[in-house]
Amino acid sequence: MEIVKNSCYGGFSVSKAVYKELKLKWDGYGYPDNDDFKIKSNNYNAYRADLRLIKAIKKIGLKESNGTHSELEIVEIPDGTDWGISEYDGIETIEERHKTW
Repeated sequence: MEIVKNSCYGGFSVSKAVYKELKLKWDGYGYPDNDDFKIKSNNYNAYRADLRLIKAIKKIGLKESNGTHSELEIVEIPDGTDWGISEYDGIETIEERHKTW
């Protein structure tokens, strides 16, 4: 499974070109979400693994897909992994979720 994450300070966003490729209405900022992909999930970042988003970014190219303050990266993780994204000052890490008590 592939997931898109941000690899620099500033936070995740995508370019207007990605919105155009996905035929989404430009939100003025480049912050898509699960609703844009009609995804119902407890993982509010589930859209980051959506094949439509991955294909659009690959077609446009990573550099041209970057939002205003982002540096996108596509990361491969094992299929079926329960994953989440943690973030520090905009730099994101994809992590496998574990039970905690």
